[in-house]
Amino acid sequence: MWRKLLTPVVVGRTALHWRTLFTMQLKTSDFQCLFTEGLSSLADIFQKNNFELRIAGGAVRDLLSGKRPEDVDFATTATPEEMKGMFQAAGVRMINNKGETHGTITARIHNENFEVTTLRVDVQTDGRHAEVEFTTNWQQDAERRDLTINSMFLGLDGTLYDYYEGYKDLKNHKVRFVGNAEQRIKEDYLRILRYFRFYGRVALEPNDHESETLAAIKENSHGLAGIAGERIWVELKKLVVGNHAGPLLELIYELRLAQYIGLPPDGDLAELQRVWENSKHHSPKPTTVLAALFHSPEEVEKMDLRLKVSKEEKTLALFLVKYRHELHKDSEQPCSIKPFTDFIVDSKELDTQMKLCELLKYQGEERLLNELCRWSVPRFPVSGHDLRRMGITSGKDIGATLQKLRDIWKKSHYQMDKEELLSYIQS
Repeated sequence: MWRKLLTPVVVGRTALHWRTLFTMQLKTSDFQCLFTEGLSSLADIFQKNNFELRIAGGAVRDLLSGKRPEDVDFATTATPEEMKGMFQAAGVRMINNKGETHGTITARIHNENFEVTTLRVDVQTDGRHAEVEFTTNWQQDAERRDLTINSMFLGLDGTLYDYYEGYKDLKNHKVRFVGNAEQRIKEDYLRILRYFRFYGRVALEPNDHESETLAAIKENSHGLAGIAGERIWVELKKLVVGNHAGPLLELIYELRLAQYIGLPPDGDLAELQRVWENSKHHSPKPTTVLAALFHSPEEVEKMDLRLKVSKEEKTLALFLVKYRHELHKDSEQPCSIKPFTDFIVDSKELDTQMKLCELLKYQGEERLLNELCRWSVPRFPVSGHDLRRMGITSGKDIGATLQKLRDIWKKSHYQMDKEELLSYIQS
């Protein structure tokens, strides 16, 4: 049941005008499953000390979308010092308190970690970091968040507190910034990429953006140049494997964001669309999709310099750029996985099969992909010790002979056993 309450919009300490607060009761099984022994104990501590405690942000969005949240964050009217006092009095251990200066205390209760953050208001922002002060006003905290769908709170009794029509936007599959889009973006330019990532999660249509939002993004795109590459990569790699990734990446280029986030300025958008369509139903890795944009290994290196991706992610991108138009296309058996299995057997890298599966996703070879995913690397049955027992003692000769036998074994589709292979030496 909906309730509508009027609540003031507060800037600093002065009420300027009133907003409508929407509330409703949520009593789903996913919500009820959150109430572990640990959460019940946490709730008791705050209740006994007369402080409010609510579920915040993404977990609320997920619950309202019918999903069970993987992570649950909490917000409270208690300050960090007040939380520490409560937890110490209750004998609760606190861990990882690096976030204390930003208002976050992590409590360890019944083998569960609970991150609880004091309500905050931004005092000063520079587009990357915010200086905050604590508040007891829930709407002020909601107002400083990025998107309406992430600005809701959920009481532990199931009451939804929605100050900026986040639930309405969620039901209508809309992604909007809280209040003024340009102001929210200037507070933290990374919110540009968060907008696109959440658009992929929420919107039904690939190009249902509000023109004012896109204008604010384009006007402030340069701000991404000052954001750390690691933070950009966290958002970008979720975006490129989400819904509407192809159209969203095209839009990123259209709005001239690519130059600031490590993507090549003249990325191959036609190839990107093809690869995204080929791979989107096969859980591609982020670099599998992004590799379509790169024309050369040098562009992959430039991306790595900007985004500082992992070694595995970088080597996969380089692998795909190198082999995407070579491997198996010129094979005598273009519809067989044999060129790929031979490549794996000859490789000294442990992750070659994974890379080749990503290559087949890239190429859109669904049947070959399914075959290769089921394939197990066979063990070559002959060793150097076997050859020494047959009288071959020179290291050079052993190496050459093993290679000869390996080629014969590959041609047999890895079916020959040791005795059959060694017979080639005797003959």
